Amino acid sequence: MSQDLGLWTVPLAVLGGAIRVSTPFLFVSLGETITERAGRINLGLEGTLVFGAMAAYATAVVTGSPWAGVAVAGLAGAGFGLLHGAICSLARVNDVAVGIALMLFGSGLAFFLGKPFIQPSAPPLPAIPFGFWSDLPQVQAALRVNVLFLVGAVLSVALWWAFRNTKAGLVIRVAGDSAEAARAMGYDVTKVRVLATMAGGFLAGIGGAYLSLYYPGSWNEGISSGQGLMAVALVIFARWNPLACFGAALLFGGAGALGPALQSVGVSSGYYLFYAAPYVLTLALLVATSSPDRALAGAPGELGLSR
Repeated sequence: MSQDLGLWTVPLAVLGGAIRVSTPFLFVSLGETITERAGRINLGLEGTLVFGAMAAYATAVVTGSPWAGVAVAGLAGAGFGLLHGAICSLARVNDVAVGIALMLFGSGLAFFLGKPFIQPSAPPLPAIPFGFWSDLPQVQAALRVNVLFLVGAVLSVALWWAFRNTKAGLVIRVAGDSAEAARAMGYDVTKVRVLATMAGGFLAGIGGAYLSLYYPGSWNEGISSGQGLMAVALVIFARWNPLACFGAALLFGGAGALGPALQSVGVSSGYYLFYAAPYVLTLALLVATSSPDRALAGAPGELGLSR
């Protein structure tokens, strides 16, 4: 079938792959944007993503409902966020160290509890066939869009608007830019940051549900491939802007789809290098955003990244 489109198969496959692969990046990055806007860093979202994937898959197997799996994954992620926020609220506790500890804890707990669910099959999340107008299977496959991707796209716009036009958005931004200013305005900075971290964990858990219930659509111990950590770099690249997170997630998703797209047209020599594209992109972004000659415009002041 690849002869029907010729070389156009590659960009079409990259487009379809970008939509599929970008969804976990999108949800984790939006969650981390909320958390970091409030002045806290959560590196534990990798563990939250993995645990959310396990929780969603196990729930879907037991209940027969993928949406029940999504709900449980979100609640589990919020629980991890609450734990992270509560620990970081203690005196002389480092956000980064707590995040790494919870990343290992979440991943290990998911592997332990998820062993009975590696073999059973769970019902998948639904997708909308936007390519119904075409007879070409490549077009139909590329434009088959999961509902969670559309939810993430709408959520990125909603968060962008909320940060600028709502009281809750203003409170989060003030807490992230200056804790003293937030306290002077009468806000409980600790409570704001705990709630923001819970919201971030909730979205990361939903991102995990997408992994196990749609793409790749199974539960195994290597399901996330470090996407939770890469999403932190994505947030910095997007300058803590939810709309930019959407575009950056598509960029990361396209990079992740490059290897399979080239394989679809017979390019097999060195294709493992193309599978490494998301990791190379993450490294390049970290180097670019760490340059001493470039200011981190938009960085919340309480993160210490702009100091």
